[in-house]
Amino acid sequence: MKLRVSAVQYHLHTIQSFEEFAKQVEHYIKTAEEFGADFVLFPEFFTTQLMSIGNQQGQPLTIQDLPDFTEQYRSLFINLAKQTKMHIIGGTHVIRKGGRLYNVAHLFYPDGRVAEQPKLHITPTEVKEWNMSPGESLQVFETDKGTIAMLTCYDIEFPEIVRMAKAKGADVIFCPSCTDDRHGFYRVRYTSHARAIENQVYVVTTGTVGSLPTVDFMRANFGQAAVITPNDIPFPPRGILVEGEINHDMIVTADLDLELLYQVLESGSVTTWRDRRTDLYPDWK
Repeated sequence: MKLRVSAVQYHLHTIQSFEEFAKQVEHYIKTAEEFGADFVLFPEFFTTQLMSIGNQQGQPLTIQDLPDFTEQYRSLFINLAKQTKMHIIGGTHVIRKGGRLYNVAHLFYPDGRVAEQPKLHITPTEVKEWNMSPGESLQVFETDKGTIAMLTCYDIEFPEIVRMAKAKGADVIFCPSCTDDRHGFYRVRYTSHARAIENQVYVVTTGTVGSLPTVDFMRANFGQAAVITPNDIPFPPRGILVEGEINHDMIVTADLDLELLYQVLESGSVTTWRDRRTDLYPDWK
């Protein structure tokens, strides 16, 4: 089984309307479609761009206003997934449930279905400044191109949750991210490599670039897309199939071969998944 993935280094800049946002999204999706992608990944928090539209008094919107765009966001991506016949991971969008805010990754299927995975680990900034709540459970998602998981940014820094995703059958981890400096970026990047090695999975990650001068905590972005593999003979020595130019507005594309994963799981130079010492430490079978 092979699948082609595209990852968007989404350029944040001030906009005036939802229509302007939709045109930018459509540009990236049409580009991925031209590349023949089966999956396209957008970054975490890229819909905060909508907050730059402002209100009728010319004031920027707040994180509390962002869920008001949820219906338009879902409709836009549902239609684009159906039109292009691609699986679209619509980055994350902030939704409100039971009076609480959740940072939720969305998978839009080509047939119009929508799957959600709330971010499970919430950063101190998300808690203190935006009062975000964590999700309560991990899911994996079956597609006609394989089983995937969506783990957002900080999530990838926790080995246990990726172990669970692998144990549930995920071969590809999509990791939408949003980091504002090199420190945060490299935390996500280095742990993505570790998770790929530990679990013998692919990790597809991307982040926001550009700036939203009127939106608190979105003024600085440091991002780069990458498709990351285990470090074994069938794959590139550095474990990178493709990566973007840091902080550029662009899209990267690569082919994932699931058969190669199964080969290294069975008879790789190392077999890290199979060789776990579950007699010494708790784990997921």
